[in-house]
Amino acid sequence: MQPLNRIPLSGLRAIEAVARLGSLSSAAEELGVTPGALSQRISRTEAQLGRRVFDRMGTGLTPNDLGRQMAAHLSHGMAQLSAAVALTDPGHDDLLNVSVAPLFASRWLIWRLPRFSAAHPTIRVRIEPVVQMITPGLGGVDIGIRVGRGAWSGLRVEKLLDQRVMPVCAPSLANDIRTTADLLRLPVIRENDDLAGWQDWLAPHGLSSKDVPSGPVYADGGLCLDAAKTGQGVFMAWETLASDSLSSGQLVTPLPGRAPTTNAYWFVTAEGTRKPAIARFRDWLRAELADTARDWPT
Repeated sequence: MQPLNRIPLSGLRAIEAVARLGSLSSAAEELGVTPGALSQRISRTEAQLGRRVFDRMGTGLTPNDLGRQMAAHLSHGMAQLSAAVALTDPGHDDLLNVSVAPLFASRWLIWRLPRFSAAHPTIRVRIEPVVQMITPGLGGVDIGIRVGRGAWSGLRVEKLLDQRVMPVCAPSLANDIRTTADLLRLPVIRENDDLAGWQDWLAPHGLSSKDVPSGPVYADGGLCLDAAKTGQGVFMAWETLASDSLSSGQLVTPLPGRAPTTNAYWFVTAEGTRKPAIARFRDWLRAELADTARDWPT
């Protein structure tokens, strides 16, 4: 008997979903069962395998070494199965489900989507704004737009644009900023106490993030951008997300210089995807990002 024949597919789906989503409740919601039923399903599957794949912790189930190895293979396999079933959907070719970070969706993407719809009126785009990166090919997701280093195995990963950062503030504050020292006399706005990007920008000036003064703290990058518009201080912004506010004059860059980071924007899809609408959306997205970046300083 083939090893796969002795393990129900539902049990393998349960292992993959819990390992990927990180909790019983999230996996149960995706699979349409109760957390209790899902827990029992995993226990039965572990008994059939003759091995534990999860450690039982006070915070829930955590995949052990075997579980992590299995999950990597299972995620790839489930994506392929999902793609096969999707071929039978009459609306398969003209609907795109795009998983993207909420801030990128609200500050950049949503304002440009009407142009895609005008150019491709037969293609419907459904945006899923989630912080957690959902694997394309699973949960109905066709495309993931991600920020990172591109090291996602088992997926097709294409670079869209390198990420750069620069300090931004309200025009009223910029009048008093002539040097980096002037900049560091002002409150620095933080997202969750994080000083992401400051080290990249300050290093060429012989400074580090340790030299950054205190300032307002917000739990969301969008709020940080809005706080900068109201004159609450200086914020180290992603070039793309601040581009529209800079174009409208709501924000300015008080000093020259945009620092590259180790991250980039990536277009991520499942391996072997053959959906024509995906290529059209990718090409449009590349063109829009290039247009946004055309007037940026080098």
